[in-house]
Amino acid sequence: MPESSNFLIPELKLQGAITCIHSAKMQKNVATKVQSEAVEAIPKKEDLKDENLVFVAGATGRVGSRTVRELLKLGFQVRAGVRSAERAEALVQSVKQMKLDVENGSEGTQPVEKLELVECDLEKQGQIGPALGNASVVICCIGASEKEVFDITGPYRIDYLATKNLIDAATVAKVKHLILLTSLGTNKVGFPAAILNLFWGVLVWKRKAEEALLASGLPYTIVRPGGMERPTDAYKETHNIALSQEDTLFGGQVSNLQVAELMAVMAKNRSLSYCKVVEVIAETTAPLTPMEDLLAKIPSQRADIYSPKYDDLKPPVSPIPIPPVGQKSINITNVVPKPNTSDTETSATGMKTGTIETKPAPEEVPFKRPLSPYVVYDDLKPPTSPSPTVPTASLLPTSDVDGQSNVAKLSINNIAQFPTEDKPRDKQHHTGPKPRPLSPFTM
Repeated sequence: MPESSNFLIPELKLQGAITCIHSAKMQKNVATKVQSEAVEAIPKKEDLKDENLVFVAGATGRVGSRTVRELLKLGFQVRAGVRSAERAEALVQSVKQMKLDVENGSEGTQPVEKLELVECDLEKQGQIGPALGNASVVICCIGASEKEVFDITGPYRIDYLATKNLIDAATVAKVKHLILLTSLGTNKVGFPAAILNLFWGVLVWKRKAEEALLASGLPYTIVRPGGMERPTDAYKETHNIALSQEDTLFGGQVSNLQVAELMAVMAKNRSLSYCKVVEVIAETTAPLTPMEDLLAKIPSQRADIYSPKYDDLKPPVSPIPIPPVGQKSINITNVVPKPNTSDTETSATGMKTGTIETKPAPEEVPFKRPLSPYVVYDDLKPPTSPSPTVPTASLLPTSDVDGQSNVAKLSINNIAQFPTEDKPRDKQHHTGPKPRPLSPFTM
């Protein structure tokens, strides 16, 4: 016995050590799992968007550079996407000459401090995501250069492929709003806008970019401006901006500055520009109206999906059944009716209560339903034949036993009057039948 016990003690110690090791591993796994769940619960830095940060693609272009300055005037921080920092030197110099308003800029803050240049080639998908950063709004102002007329692939590469790459990257980054600048006549052929398709089908590729944005599911705004080549920045002094729904304008002009101001207002008022396609021109006859009011008049493309309105829709109402004849009406309030009580009862406190008690319906003697429907309607009578009534007395002479004729006389009321015994009989004999009158009124 002592020897066996000596052998058992080390074995028990070994089992205890193994149990401790297993429990330690289990505790470690639980702690690791809890820590990983805690890390997942913390939102990623990429998902946190800066509501005051806007990314502008094509920031060195004529519309893009003006859009950057208009965004800075409204107090936004701007990440300017450029192909090379050297080409953006003119943009930086123009921003340094700006002066922010007291409302939109903090004291001592220069506009250039809110501008960040980001080198990004939109034809390379890997560079777009880091360039967007945590921007909540993306504005796309890129387009094939008109100077490179002999570049056949320009509209395809820039207006469609590069724009689609930006849309895909914005979708992955979960951007809250994307504003795309295209042109009039992209979705419907109309002159003179359709002449732009002579530039290697540029309107076709711009439309393909619009379709990619519509299919992405991102909140969007598509801006289709008129001709922007000739108007200068002073164009707005004599021409006021006018907005229209999609596929309604095919001609007109607008300045680059007016389009830039419009897109900055859209970024500031995303609820007014949510999922809308806006066509913009400037006219001398257009009234001077705030852009916010003009945007509010353009219908949203997703209004029927996200906020359906049924003004005339009401919940169904069940009809109250009518008690059958001969039965008492049912009291809905389950209050037993009391005899000789009015609609309002006086409570113990002296106040009148509003409990309404229904009185039993008077009993009616059941009757058999008539077979004819005319009994139900008092004034309804069966139709009568319009043919004349046959006279009750014959108009032809009749012979008595004595051989004398007995002629029936007609009164005015068409009632046959026969001779009585007191009056003498007409002793004239008719040799032939009396001719039938031609007029039916004689009868």
